Order: sequence, then C-alpha cells, then structure tokens
Amino acid sequence: MDRNDIDYTPKSDAQLRRIMRPRRFALLASAAALSAALVTGGYLTHEVPSFASPAHAAEAASPSGAPAGFGDLVSKVKPAVISVRVKIDEDSRTTPLIRNDDSDDNGAPGMSEDQLRPFLKQFGFRGQDGMPKRHEMVTGEGSGFFITADGYAVTNNHVVDRAKSVQVTTDDGTVYTAKVVGTDKKTDLALIKVDGKTDFTYVKFADKPARVGDWVVAVGNPFGLGGTVTAGIVSARGRDIGSGPYDDYVQIDAPINKGNSGGPAFDTSGNVIGVNTAIYSPSGGSVGIGFDIPAATAKLVVAQLKDKGSVTRGWLGVQVQPVTADIADSMGLKQARGALVDSPQDGSPAAKAGISAGDVITAVNGDEIKDSRALARTISMMAPGTSVKLDVLHKGEAKTMTLTLAEMPNDTQKVASNDQSGQSEGRPYLGVRVAPAGEVEGSGQKGVVVTSVDPDGPAADRGVRTGDVILDVAGKAVSNSGDVREALKQASEHGRKTVLMRVKSADAAARFVAVPIAKG
Repeated sequence: MDRNDIDYTPKSDAQLRRIMRPRRFALLASAAALSAALVTGGYLTHEVPSFASPAHAAEAASPSGAPAGFGDLVSKVKPAVISVRVKIDEDSRTTPLIRNDDSDDNGAPGMSEDQLRPFLKQFGFRGQDGMPKRHEMVTGEGSGFFITADGYAVTNNHVVDRAKSVQVTTDDGTVYTAKVVGTDKKTDLALIKVDGKTDFTYVKFADKPARVGDWVVAVGNPFGLGGTVTAGIVSARGRDIGSGPYDDYVQIDAPINKGNSGGPAFDTSGNVIGVNTAIYSPSGGSVGIGFDIPAATAKLVVAQLKDKGSVTRGWLGVQVQPVTADIADSMGLKQARGALVDSPQDGSPAAKAGISAGDVITAVNGDEIKDSRALARTISMMAPGTSVKLDVLHKGEAKTMTLTLAEMPNDTQKVASNDQSGQSEGRPYLGVRVAPAGEVEGSGQKGVVVTSVDPDGPAADRGVRTGDVILDVAGKAVSNSGDVREALKQASEHGRKTVLMRVKSADAAARFVAVPIAKG
C-alpha cells in the first residue's frame, strides 16, 4: 500500500486475496485457516510480566562459531513446541471463498467450485465431492509453543480464529484441550492456555533482535507432520510484504510450510527470535523464503493478551503516505523521507494539535521517521495517554508539536463548461480539463473537478482520472482553472519540476499526487 492509515482496519477476505495472489504469499496454517486475514507487524509498549520461574525453561548454551549440529539445541527446545488442532464451523470460514459470479471485488477471476474442490480435498476438507457441507465442522492445524510452565502458549491468530475447539499435542504425543485467552488480528498473534499442569517445558523470547546471517532453527507441524525441525539463516530484517501497516518481518530461509503457522524460530541459544507466519511460495510449498513476526513484537503483544485478553495501541489519527522523490521535489525537500499527511481525522490528537493536510512528520521524540510505515509502527509502540513530540514540516516551516496519544478506536471504523488547465503554448500544464466543483453535481463545493484527461498527459500518468476533485495545487486551495494555472506558473518559476496536488476520488480518501510539470 502506498498510503497508511494509523487507524488501521484488518483486511477482508477479498482484499486479502488481491494482496496474496499477485505476490503469492501464503499463510502457514492448514486449509481451515487459509481464509483468515494475514495482518502482522507492529510494536506495543507494555510492561512484560514474568510468566513463570525458570525451573523448566529450555535454553541451550551458545556455541562459538558455526555449530557442528543442532542436536543439543533441538533436544532442549523441541518439548516446548506443540501442534495446534482446531475445529471450525465451515459456514463461518470457507463459504466466502466460493463466489457465484466467479470474481472478486476487483473484477479479477475468483475461485469457482471446480477450482476450489481439489484445493479443499488436498488440505483436509471433507464433504460430498470434496466441497464442504453446510455447517460442517472442519479441522485445521498449525503450530505453537509454550512460554510458561503453567501452560500459556503462543500461536497465530489465523490458526485459532473462530475456532469452536482447540487441542494441542505435545512432543510426547499427549493431547490437551486448550482455550483461547486472547487474539490480535493486527499482528496475527494469539495466546492460548492449557490448564491442569504446571511443569510444561517452555521457551523464552530473545532479548536482542537476530542479525542477518545468524543461524535459525524452526520447529513446527508442517502438513500435520508434528515435531519437524529445519535450519537456515536469517536472510533479512524489516520486510514489508504489504499485509498491514505494521509489517516488520524477519525473513528466514529455514524451510517452513503450511502447518508451521505459529511455530517458533530459535537462535542458537534456544531463544525465540520470531513466530513463523507466512511464506513466499509460487507453488504452495517452501522455496526458502519465510517470514516471522519479530520476538520484540510478539513479546509485547502477548503480555497484553495475558494481562487483559486484548491489545490497545496509541492513536495519532492521521492518514499518511510516503514522501516519494517526486513529492520531495515538489515540496522543495532535500530528501524523500518522512510521512506526508493526507488528512487528519476529525477529533483526533493530530487534528487537535494543528496538524493539517500537506504536513510532513519527520521525527517522533527525536527519532527520525523514514516513511509512513515507520510512523505507524512507532506510534503503535506507545500506550494511549503517552505524550509525544513530533517534528513537523508545516507549510514549509519546521515545527515541533507536542500532543497526547489517544487509544486507537475499534476497527471501523451535471457537467459544466470545461476549461483547460493551462494548456497554452509555452505554459506549464497538467493535461486535464477542470470545472469548479460547485458547478458539477455531486462534487461538493471545494476544489475543481477533472472533466477530461489527456491520456498522454502527465496527470494521467500519475493516476488522475475523470471525476477526481483537485482540492489544492502546490499547497494552495483552487476553485477554478485560473487558480490551477497560477499555482502551476508559480511552481515553475520557482524551478520545480513537479507540482504536488491533493486529489480526492469518489471511492477513496484524499491523497497527494506529485505530477510532473509539462510545457504546452
């Protein structure tokens, strides 16, 4: 996503399929959990409680240099890893995959019943001809791991989402009934609990982030094969796979597959450096590119789930997008860094503090903000009620604003005569015709409506379409074509090669578009 709303709403199944199909990312749980949203990443500030005494903690000594093998490590941590089996009412999870019109919400081909049938049969759905029966209870499998001796365990939200029952199987084959303590869709994490025993072997989260190149050992339940161990290295950090505003994955090349969801990835000291969550897979199986929720994220989310069964996040209340090179040039910025505010939300802390559309947030509490996702992650680390200082470029002037974060709300939340916008020989132009918004029915009273677009012009190249409303150009509100011409002229006279426009489409919120200035 190019833009990021800190008040983030989890994606629907249709939206998720649009993300996953072109990029070919797959959740790692088995079929019953495949239709759940993949929403991960993000940090939360919360005091992490001491879960249990260290009597049963599984931790291996850190070897020096490359290990000769992982046998000692595995023997100590493997008993803490569990297989998670859930039963789900198919009507609540699988029916949305079947569409009578054979298309998704974007007009792209969907999954017909003929296409869906072998998929469901392959991954364990049972019903006539492989299709799920109405209200049939289906099963799905994933992985998890104990983090306390008295039975608290971590897994993925998409493994246990809407589960009617949850069972876990330990390394020695013992089956226990578990309950869901709490889930967090935005980071795809869940905390479950097995009662009645206080001496489970458990593992701990790593205190330091893994380095690229460090060894990693994954343990889990791929394709239902419990207790499977694979090894590799940390391939990259800070990966953004487009699943949500808090993406910050650890990429590993230790082979993981469907059913590994929720399982741990260990460092050579036996500490959990990440929770296996997704793979990049053209074929559906491992190709050596897996993604883990970082330990720092999991530790803080799990602490809140254990404490109160849910997660609260700080909320700034702005819709933002990255500062691209073109946007930076149009605003006279030396570097393409920071988060560009599309609009503050009414009544939000940002709006109350005076942040407005067109501002660029460059730092939070003195820490530089690289882009809009960095802002989202930084704010989500903070508890509601936290006072923060924002460095903001406001109308070309650097300012520091202090505000108090609120708690993130629950998930939400006729054509007139046309004027050419400056297309005269030798003058800068955009390649659009516009009319005052007030003269075009349904367009509101602010800005100018784009009534036609030159398909070869610079505006068309940047996604401006007929019906869009241009609210301001180069930071100045426009109400007619003359205003647009004047704004273009001034930008050109100041040596700008691009001009920044705030544009509102009928089906989307206002956004900023940097359009090259051409000559007519």
